Amino acid sequence: MDQKVKDIIDRALYGTPEIKPEERNLFLSTILERIHIALTKKQVIQRGMYAEVIKLMKDKNNLHLYLNGHLNYGNYSNYIQEANKAGIRFTIVTPQKETPFGLVLADESKAIDSNDIFVKDDLYELDMNESINL
Repeated sequence: MDQKVKDIIDRALYGTPEIKPEERNLFLSTILERIHIALTKKQVIQRGMYAEVIKLMKDKNNLHLYLNGHLNYGNYSNYIQEANKAGIRFTIVTPQKETPFGLVLADESKAIDSNDIFVKDDLYELDMNESINL
């Protein structure tokens, strides 16, 4: 069977193959190369908001906010309000696999050049250590 025909049949039967499924599971349905900043679940649960996230929402265009649906709405509602003020679309994702991340702010469609996407504080270290031990 011709490879092109086989590919068409496979897509019809199984759907279009997903690009980087491990990254998408980890980063709430987006990929690393699009991420401006990612917060762990404990960082999102913490009272108040991270200034780094708010600054990016105000300064950057073409953003999308991804939130972990396993968290309580009250934990991330302030981030949704800020996203709405800045005209940023958001998606509440219910991950199928365990992820330490509670919030991901990413570009809608293109790769960006971001050296460090994490806010490495005590809560980040705690979540990362717990996720390694799973």
